[in-house]
Formats: sequence, C-alpha cells, structure tokens
Amino acid sequence: MLPEPFKASDKSGIYQTQQPLNAEAIFKMANYLARQRLRKGRIINRPDECCLALQSILQETEHEVFGVIFLDQQHRIIAQDPMFRGTINQATVYTREIVKSALGHNAAAVILFHNHPSGRTDPSSSDDQLTQTIKKALDLIEVRVLDHLILGTEGHYSYAQNGKI
Repeated sequence: MLPEPFKASDKSGIYQTQQPLNAEAIFKMANYLARQRLRKGRIINRPDECCLALQSILQETEHEVFGVIFLDQQHRIIAQDPMFRGTINQATVYTREIVKSALGHNAAAVILFHNHPSGRTDPSSSDDQLTQTIKKALDLIEVRVLDHLILGTEGHYSYAQNGKI
C-alpha cells in the first residue's frame, strides 16, 4: 500500500501527489519503493541492482545489520532477511543460521549484505574471512553465493565486482 499522500499514476512507476511534501513523507516513499525492489518474485540479474534499495532501507540505521537475500534457481527473490543486528562497528554472524535459513527457503543462491554505519565501504579482514566461511558452508549444500555487498553512505562495495567471490 502506498504511503500517504502518494497516489499511483496511470503510467507504471509514476506517482503523484497534490500537496507539498515534507522530508518524512519523501523518506517513507523512498523506503516503500526500496522494499518493492526487493519484494518476493523480483528477478535479480545483477547483484548490485539491489544496492540502492538496501542503502535506502539501511541508511538511517546506526548499528550494523547483516542480512541475506535468498534466491531461487532463476534468481527470483524468495525472501530478504536482515538476520543479525550488531553494534556501531560489528555484528556477530552465525554461519549455521544462514545455512539453516537457506535450506528452509529452499534457496539456490544468496546475496549477502551488511552496512557500515561509519559510511565507509572498505571491507575489513574479518569481512573477507566471514565471506569465505559462509561461502564454504553454503557450497556444501549447493547454494551459490553471488555477492557480498557492503553498504555505506559513500556507496557500496561488491565482492563479486572486485573478484573476491
């Protein structure tokens, strides 16, 4: 359901309003559109397609969130799950829980993501190690890791685009 005061236009992807908007209304609409990009059934052709949506959703978050987008064989979204909540500079991530969720969703592939509240997107050595640990665990159950995205106010970092997956 569209947030007030927006209304859908006759043209797909066009929205209208008859009144001036404050920042809160614009922010609500941006979050709505971001969640639509990550809704069940949407096809992800390139993992970085979801970066803008994830950045919109996580931009106001002052703590780390580590999540997983679960995909079927045709890279359609099954679910998007912010699985772990951390502090301002780290989140404890349990590989076992990711494997369990991947099996529960019957996923064929995943895109890992987490935010850096500092705004910087450089991966840390612990980010690198965690990515490899999760990848190895998911390889055992034949679930492909397509990417690990690090999101910040300065943009994003893609492990796939940087040849690290």
